Amino acid sequence: MRWFVALMLAALLTGGGLAGGWWWKQRRLEKSQDEPIRAASERYAVDPALVKAIVWRESRFRPAARGTAGELGLMQLQAIAAQEWADAERIGGFQHEQCLDPRTNTLAGAFYLQKLLKRYRNTDDPVPYALADYNAGRSNVLKWLTGAGATNSAAFIEQIGYPATRDYVRVVMQRSRRYRS
Repeated sequence: MRWFVALMLAALLTGGGLAGGWWWKQRRLEKSQDEPIRAASERYAVDPALVKAIVWRESRFRPAARGTAGELGLMQLQAIAAQEWADAERIGGFQHEQCLDPRTNTLAGAFYLQKLLKRYRNTDDPVPYALADYNAGRSNVLKWLTGAGATNSAAFIEQIGYPATRDYVRVVMQRSRRYRS
């Protein structure tokens, strides 16, 4: 009977060690991009917890992440959004591939997010609208801006026509609250 207890204890310790190692690695990864996120958030006056939540959802903190539609980097920026940032900042010779650099990516992404948040400033909470726009595009958001959802963010979230985008908005907002606390 003692051998069984010893075996179970060894299994628990080994499993706990593996789980602890996984947890530690995840925490380290989550903190790996804090400095560029903080700098970009300060530069463009956006909530760093929101930027971090987007980075988590879009790339899981992997700077070299590439999307199926050509999105690049931590915030999975499309070329047109990144170029808009480069033009506004008067960065000549900008190439979309530069978005694989965490600093460039978070600067361009925070710039774009700020633009989206301003776009919906006449609502009770611009965050869900901006996140839906970030995920599904302005043309889709315009379709969902009806009735109470035109200014009431809770109603808007319920009116989002794509379940994946509705989930994206909810998950990013939830993760943002977690990072803020």
